[in-house]
Amino acid sequence: MSDEGEFGLIDVVKAEAARDRPSPRQVLIGPGDDAAQVLTPHGSVIVSTDMLVEGRHFRRDWSSAEEIGRKAAAANLSDMNAMGGVATALTVGLAVPGALPTSWVAELARGFEKECARVGAVVVGGDMTAADQVVISVTVLGDVARPVTRGGALPGDVVAVAGRLGMSAAGLAAMSRGFRSPRAAVEAHRVPDPPYAAGPQAAGAGATAMIDVSDGLLADLAHVARLSGVVLDLDPDAFEVPAPVATVAEALGADPLNFVLTGGEDYALAATFSAQTPLPDGWRQVGTVRDVSEDESPCVLVAGDPYAGPAGHEHWR
Repeated sequence: MSDEGEFGLIDVVKAEAARDRPSPRQVLIGPGDDAAQVLTPHGSVIVSTDMLVEGRHFRRDWSSAEEIGRKAAAANLSDMNAMGGVATALTVGLAVPGALPTSWVAELARGFEKECARVGAVVVGGDMTAADQVVISVTVLGDVARPVTRGGALPGDVVAVAGRLGMSAAGLAAMSRGFRSPRAAVEAHRVPDPPYAAGPQAAGAGATAMIDVSDGLLADLAHVARLSGVVLDLDPDAFEVPAPVATVAEALGADPLNFVLTGGEDYALAATFSAQTPLPDGWRQVGTVRDVSEDESPCVLVAGDPYAGPAGHEHWR
């Protein structure tokens, strides 16, 4: 698993599922995007699933149950946002230890309710079981007028982002060293603030490709580059470094831009647009799209060069 990595493993599963079987006619968008789109008798639905595991995605000594519930909901609502859609319903699978107080689960549910209310979605059911640690699995359903996939970026497009970048990673770095400040960064790690209106807004403005930033901007844009068959070149001077990120970076002797480019779990959006399309309010250009030359593969560059160091979070690595 560690040799394959998350997306190598996904490719293995996809190949096995497709073996000796034609693509189902009801599948409009299959594996490989932020959500799938499936035909129904009366139209279509977009659907996505995400999982959070205690000790890896959250710590109960760092976050309240309500904060964890909001974060779990936000991670899934953001997948709908990244397709240009709006979530309508969620189901939640919950595994918890028997010694966990019932009040903790009630508070978790309250967190889900608060975050879902931001987009008008509701939790409609799920499942519960016993486990040695808390595991939360969420499936989200939604509607979309014009789905935007990861594979539509074209040479000549511009790369733009909406939402904050680097805040959650800065908060995680601070908390990992025993600090609880800057408060804004710590709170951003506990409860993300996805730009929920920006996804449908970008789709309506003609975005050619889109993805949410869950693992890190460079890591996530690499999926857009690969599926679109293009090179994305980012301008480091185009990014805003939030003051709390700069504070954490200075305290740790780190490059603040590294948090912005590789930090995950802010659930910002990154998209590509035609250069002739005015960017919607709240979006800012941070790069350009070009063809792949003969001696390179689809990739993400920063100021024309490969980025030195990890591009973001990778499971099992």
